[in-house]
Amino acid sequence: MNWRFFQCATAAVMVLSALPDPQAADIEAGGEARFLSNVRQLTFEGRRSGEGYFSPDGKALIFQSEREAGNPFYQIYILDLASGGSHRVSPGTGKTTCAFFRPGTDEVLFASTHLDPEAKAKQKAELDFRAAGKERRYSWDYDEQMDIFAARRDGARLRRLTDAPGYDAEAAYSPDGKKIVFCSLRDAYPTNKLAPEQLKRLETDPAWFGEVYIMNADGSDQRRLTHSPGYDGGPFFSPDGERILWRHFEESGTIADIYTMKLDGSDTRRLTDFKSMSWAPYFHPSGRYVIFTSNKLGFSNFELHLVDAPGQREPVRVTFTEGFDGLPVFSPDGKQLCWTSSRTADGKSQLFLADWNHEAALAAIHATSGARDSSQQTTSRALVREAPERDARAEKTVEKLRAEVSYLASDALAGRMTGSEGSQAAADFIAAHFRQAGLKPVGESKNYFQDFEFTAGVRILTNENRLAITRLDETPRLFQVEKDFRPLSFTANGEIDGEVIFAGYGLSVPGSGGAGYDSYAGINVTNKIVLALRYAPEDAAPKRRQDLNRYAGLRYKAMIAREHGAKGVLFVTGPNSPNAGELAGLAFDGSLSGSGIVAASISSNVVETLFAGSGKNLK
Repeated sequence: MNWRFFQCATAAVMVLSALPDPQAADIEAGGEARFLSNVRQLTFEGRRSGEGYFSPDGKALIFQSEREAGNPFYQIYILDLASGGSHRVSPGTGKTTCAFFRPGTDEVLFASTHLDPEAKAKQKAELDFRAAGKERRYSWDYDEQMDIFAARRDGARLRRLTDAPGYDAEAAYSPDGKKIVFCSLRDAYPTNKLAPEQLKRLETDPAWFGEVYIMNADGSDQRRLTHSPGYDGGPFFSPDGERILWRHFEESGTIADIYTMKLDGSDTRRLTDFKSMSWAPYFHPSGRYVIFTSNKLGFSNFELHLVDAPGQREPVRVTFTEGFDGLPVFSPDGKQLCWTSSRTADGKSQLFLADWNHEAALAAIHATSGARDSSQQTTSRALVREAPERDARAEKTVEKLRAEVSYLASDALAGRMTGSEGSQAAADFIAAHFRQAGLKPVGESKNYFQDFEFTAGVRILTNENRLAITRLDETPRLFQVEKDFRPLSFTANGEIDGEVIFAGYGLSVPGSGGAGYDSYAGINVTNKIVLALRYAPEDAAPKRRQDLNRYAGLRYKAMIAREHGAKGVLFVTGPNSPNAGELAGLAFDGSLSGSGIVAASISSNVVETLFAGSGKNLK
């Protein structure tokens, strides 16, 4: 696998200390229990699920989940909150995302690529990719075949609402069900109109072309509302239907904030200036505040936060659980919160539901330190004025540095061992800060990383390993990986066939007379597959056995077989060993090199097949 180390023109690391913030300590002590109670996991089925939205009556959720056999991508489902039953709404082919109930009707909308002629081919390619033991790092998919569709809740009467070239998704209905607001990348198409630098941008950062659009519920009168450089998306209507709430990413794609505007795109108001990636905003039904997702506390540490509707006060943290917490939505009565979280046993995202404390939310917002306009001064800022040496700017810097250092040293990064998810998260976190600081990348990659290869560990790809034995004109006999044979960690990758030659213990020990030992004396294994016993002769004297054990390592034996011209080597645990017939473990010995030869461990029943008809057995 690849890993990366940092390189930049200039960098400095500082660790500062400061007086604790009593209010922050009080909030964290209460944790998310201040706002959330009766927290429970809603979905369990499938590889992962998320982005759920309540029906207007609060009795159902529409959400996306990876659970269809033969399709590795999200499809749309409706969950009955009373019975717990669910059913699929989307066609089942292609990719789907971003569903929403239409108020006052039996209809829903969602984005889908099921009309893509390559939809099934893409499904197979993704399944093959995963079957090979690979896993993509999660990123949003701006598939240019994505369009918005409407259907009944049972999936019937499916109809297409958008057909512009490029990605159309992230749609939501207005409270009266008459309008739809959505995100589109259509302005990047046709691509032949783009300048070379814009085409490059589309290839590397398609979200940059995302803009917010509005249309009638039947798909007519599609109009663009946003025009600022950078990604605009994830829009929703305010509870009164008078404004649109959305996220805007700056051009670099690392900083995002929450905005609102009127339905014609005018009167734009910025609610957050959080110096982080703030997204997935959603109004409380009261209209008094917005809940959103942010990585303020670490590049890969997404937590839920609140901000007042006018955006005049500093946001308040809601969740305090390790892992991803995002995509929050309130129930229509404002008494429950549903969100997507990786606080699951396997770390995969699923939907969670909790009871919401509206009064605690209002109190927390009112008490937040640092109003964002001069007319609202809090106790915290009064203290700043009384102690000039700790002005607001310095205090924010100290808090920010403390948060950064705490994140990098936190249990969430699990020690940041090279190759681990924690190390990757730390790398991305630091790179984002380099970018924010304006540091210029150096090196051939022109970014803040330089790739290098190392071996982090080993595992078996069960669908890519085969072993068959053919004796004379018989039908080949197939054996099962991990039961009858196991490739060794240092094996070369390849496909070979040939005659099998038994070479005893496969030892080659230097020395003359009785000091040496050569299992290959008198046999020719060129272009053959060597069968060798593990360990050293069990009946050797202790001192002699100690000497032989220095050369009995499987990697060393494999390289000796290769030096004698063999193209493969099979190891078996002999009948005189304590663990007779067992497969060798898949141990990682820390070496960065392979053996240059196909190598595997085999069980006693494979050896019996090899010796059948020879008049001898292994013993």
